[in-house]
Amino acid sequence: MKKFPTIGILGGGQLAQMLALEGYPLGFRFVFFDPTADACAGLVGELIVADYGNEIALEEFAKRCDFVTYDFENVPVSAAEFVAKRTSIFPHPKVLEIAQDRLKEKLLFKSLDLPVGQFHAVDSYSELVFASKSCNQDGFLKTRTLGYDGKGQHRITIKTDLKELWGKIDGGSFVLEQAIKFKREVSVIVVRNTQGDMRFYNLCENKHKLGILTTTLVPAVKSEYSDRAFDYAKKIADKLSYVGVLVIEMFETDLGLFINEMAPRVHNSGHWSIEGAVTSQFENHLRAGLGFEIGSTEMSQGFSAMINWIGEIPNIALSTKEKGIYWHIYGKENRQGRNVGHSTVVADNAQDLHTKVVKLAKLLTTS
Repeated sequence: MKKFPTIGILGGGQLAQMLALEGYPLGFRFVFFDPTADACAGLVGELIVADYGNEIALEEFAKRCDFVTYDFENVPVSAAEFVAKRTSIFPHPKVLEIAQDRLKEKLLFKSLDLPVGQFHAVDSYSELVFASKSCNQDGFLKTRTLGYDGKGQHRITIKTDLKELWGKIDGGSFVLEQAIKFKREVSVIVVRNTQGDMRFYNLCENKHKLGILTTTLVPAVKSEYSDRAFDYAKKIADKLSYVGVLVIEMFETDLGLFINEMAPRVHNSGHWSIEGAVTSQFENHLRAGLGFEIGSTEMSQGFSAMINWIGEIPNIALSTKEKGIYWHIYGKENRQGRNVGHSTVVADNAQDLHTKVVKLAKLLTTS
């Protein structure tokens, strides 16, 4: 391996940006590939602007990279496979193929005897009617591909006019998932390197609004089901021979845990680790993919939180500096529903964390 390897990232969003910021102190170089000229990773390194189907540009990108990884899971599998034939890439493109398709993802979980809610493939109106009845007319119709942050989802209730809905979405391939009455959502962040060594971060508790993650609290309050979450994540990572950071989101109910979905990349619910852990998820993703020893996943302080800024950055972001509160601004233009930055909060105890989060909330209401 080169002393100072070049790492390519397919996708140029904030995750690519943060991967580079955590990799530069290790001596790594970075090149980003994205179809959008104003992709925010371009603020911290060279950005190749080209469509994912442009094989000439992909060829040049691959030649320059010793290792390649992803900024998001919806990178076309064909592009990942093209690059994989020319340089080292992690995780394997086959993982993207599964993660991009909700049906394949659910079938993977089911093949491992892991708990998932009832689901049905829907490719026609008659299948929608059958699936709705099977789920007691209480569920979510989701596109099999390209659905994230609440996009491509339709709530199904007893009041839903299925015929009207099917006409509106104009067909396609979907999965209807039965609604799960859950007490909270938790996520497991697991790191697995090329040698198969594995480490876990503390269990995260996540809160959403309109399908978009808004807040993560770490460590999640322990329950009788908490330990199972790590067992489930380990099963999935081992089955996939996974390399890098993998995040498994789960619903906790009165009956136990149900797996919702996986993210084969660094994840929003792990942003707290930049200041809140000895080794951030971003550094560990790179360490794992390059075959290095995984860094400590222990918390740097006892408690941490992450708050997403969606749509716009609060006015007080650059005018206020509070101990234990950190600001991360991605350099994106404001847009409704868009992640434009986040804050992390660290504290020695739960009460101190609560106090700081409340203080931050008050600063926001007065900004």
